[in-house]
Amino acid sequence: MRVLIAGLGNMGRSHALAHHRHPGAEIVALVNRSAVPLPHELQPYPLFKDFHAALETTRPELAVIATYTDSHADYACAAMEAGAHVFVEKPLAATVADARRVVETARRTGHKLVVGYILRHHPSWMRLIAEARRLGPPYVFRLNLNQQSTGATWEVHKALMQATPPIVDCGVHYVDVMCQITDARPVRVHGMGLRLSHEIAEKMYNYGQFQVIFEDGSVGWYEAGWGPMMSEVAYFVKDVISPNGAVSILSGMHPASDSVEGHTKVGALRIHRTGGPDEDVKFAGEPDHQALCDAEQAWLLRAIAEDTDLSRHMEDAVASLAVCLAADESIRSGRAVDLDL
Repeated sequence: MRVLIAGLGNMGRSHALAHHRHPGAEIVALVNRSAVPLPHELQPYPLFKDFHAALETTRPELAVIATYTDSHADYACAAMEAGAHVFVEKPLAATVADARRVVETARRTGHKLVVGYILRHHPSWMRLIAEARRLGPPYVFRLNLNQQSTGATWEVHKALMQATPPIVDCGVHYVDVMCQITDARPVRVHGMGLRLSHEIAEKMYNYGQFQVIFEDGSVGWYEAGWGPMMSEVAYFVKDVISPNGAVSILSGMHPASDSVEGHTKVGALRIHRTGGPDEDVKFAGEPDHQALCDAEQAWLLRAIAEDTDLSRHMEDAVASLAVCLAADESIRSGRAVDLDL
């Protein structure tokens, strides 16, 4: 399959390496607006500065979009209109309307659309979701990911916050986990946040949290903060609670809060069943970040080859984005936001 990769930051490079190594993929072009250092495996490929020029010149069968969020919807729609399937990094779009536009384009053109929710391909997270579903609703979701970022990582976070707050950029991952566990629609969101650094725009905030209520009565809490002021205490909380027990990622299993590898690692789960003994499940040899990207892109190629029905995947992508954008709206307006999904 002829593959074009747009955006050569951390995720884009990893996706490009995944396709470089996959026997069923042929990279026809890389796209980045500015010059960037590339691993030696990627240096021989044609490099374009303009996505549309690359699309027209190379006519890929698959476009992998890992650019900044504000370009996701237009690039994805342009690629599908040009005859390509699309993988787009999360968040799917900058607005719910744009996300729906992308999904509608996928349905109309018949092309596959996959959103980069990497935890869907992590065996330990898949086990967490399966165990939580076995417990049954309604659920309490307690999830966070705070990062004490400094140096180069803080620079990346500041660049991201020119357009996207942490609760949207990171939050969509974990609301997607909530959506995979409960089949109920999210109906209301309340959020609050705070700007904790003069290094970011006055209208942006680098700490936020929100609460979401689902149609079946399930409730979720998510928290995210970026920056050198963030605490390394309780920065990684992952609990799912139901009337029949709880599933939790055990604390103390994770490296520093700004570690990319640490964001996905589970290490061990504790499964607590009401009235029964707890069970600890350990995961040795969890995949690293590149291995997860390899698995995600391999699944994408199979989904295209096998004509997998991605309707629920696309619906969850819109729902998770809608929750996080509603949280941002709630923080900025000071009011709870009702959802109509």
